[in-house]
Amino acid sequence: MTSFKEIFEQYNWHSLEKEIYNVTRANVEQVLAKEKITLSDFKTLISPAAKPYLEQMAQRSSALTKKRFGKTMQMYIPMYLSNECQNICTYCGFSMINKIKRKTLTDKEILDEVRYIKSLGYDHILLVTGEANRIVGVSYLKNAIALIREHFSNISIEVQPLDQEEYETLIAEGLYAVLVYQETYHKATYKTHHPKGKKSNFEYRLLTPDRLGRAGIHKIGLGALFGLEDWRVDSFYTALHLKYLQKTYWKTKFSISFPRLRPHQGDVEPKVAMTDADLVQLICAYRLLDEDVELSMSTRESEVFRNNIVNLGITSISAESKTNPGGYAVAPESLEQFEISDERSTAEIKQMIQSQGYEVVWKDWDRNYTTLL
Repeated sequence: MTSFKEIFEQYNWHSLEKEIYNVTRANVEQVLAKEKITLSDFKTLISPAAKPYLEQMAQRSSALTKKRFGKTMQMYIPMYLSNECQNICTYCGFSMINKIKRKTLTDKEILDEVRYIKSLGYDHILLVTGEANRIVGVSYLKNAIALIREHFSNISIEVQPLDQEEYETLIAEGLYAVLVYQETYHKATYKTHHPKGKKSNFEYRLLTPDRLGRAGIHKIGLGALFGLEDWRVDSFYTALHLKYLQKTYWKTKFSISFPRLRPHQGDVEPKVAMTDADLVQLICAYRLLDEDVELSMSTRESEVFRNNIVNLGITSISAESKTNPGGYAVAPESLEQFEISDERSTAEIKQMIQSQGYEVVWKDWDRNYTTLL
C-alpha cells in the first residue's frame, strides 16, 4: 500500500454502520474473553450492545494503561497564534464568514505568552492557528518554533495540513508532533461542513498523516470531531487509520484525541449526540485495541467528566486552556475558537490528578535524546 487512501476505499460507511449496530451481547462477550483485541473486535466494543459491559471494559482499560504508562499523566497547554482563516467550516468560530476581529501574534506577543505559560510549569506546548497559508504559513511557523524552542522540550502544532517538504523544514527547527484531525471520514458530510477553502479537499487532509510519516515526525495525533456524523463509524475509521500508520511508519508514535462539538460563533447542532457514557466506552475500546497509543483529553470536557476519566485510560490532559490568540497574557478578550468547559487553573488540575495517586509529567521527551543517539 502506498497510502491510506487505498485502504480507506476498501470500506463502505453504511456497511460498517450496519455491522456495528447489528452486534449482539453474545458477540461482545466473545470479544471480551479474548486477550488480544483486533480491529474487527473494536467494532464490537464501540457498538450499542457493548454498553452493559462498560464497567468490565473500564477495569481492563485502567489496568492496561497502568501496565504501559504507570500512574502518570502528561500535562500540555495550547497556545493560539492566530485566528486568521481562509476556510469556511460550519462548526468553527474562526471560519472566514464569521465577522470577528482577526489577530496574529507578533514575535513579542508570542514571547509574552510563553513567559506566562512557563510560569505555570509547562514544558509541552501545542501551537494552534487557523488555516491561512499566506499569513501563518510555513515561514511564520518556522519563526515561531525558533523563537520558543529554547523554552520547551516538546513543541507540537495543530495547523493547516502541509506538504512533506514543509513538515521536514519544521522538524529541522525542532517540531516534535503534529495533530491533524480528519473531522469526519464521511465524504459527503465532510463536504457539507467544509464548503470552501483548502480544507474542503477531503483527500489532501486524509493523506496528511502519510506525508508526516514520510517526513519522519516523532508523533502524529489523530481524531474525529464528534457530532458531525455517527461517532461509532468515525471512530472505526480513525482506528483503521491508526493501525495502517503504525504498520507503515513504525518508528512514529501516535495519539488519539476525543473532541466533541462545543458552542462557538456560527453554531451548528450535533447531527449525532455523544453522551458521556459513549465517550467513556470509546476511550476504553481504544485502550483495549492498543496498549501503546496515547489518549488525550482537552478542556472541552467538564470538570466532573475529566475528574472521573483520569483512571480509565487517558494519558495526557490539558489545563487552563485559552482558545483565542494571546488569550493568556496579550489579548484575553479576543474571540475564542470554541468555549471550554473545564476552566480550572493548572494548579487545580495538578492537585486533582495527584489526589488520585497519579504523578504529573511535564516532560517525557527531549530532542537532545535523539541528538545523543
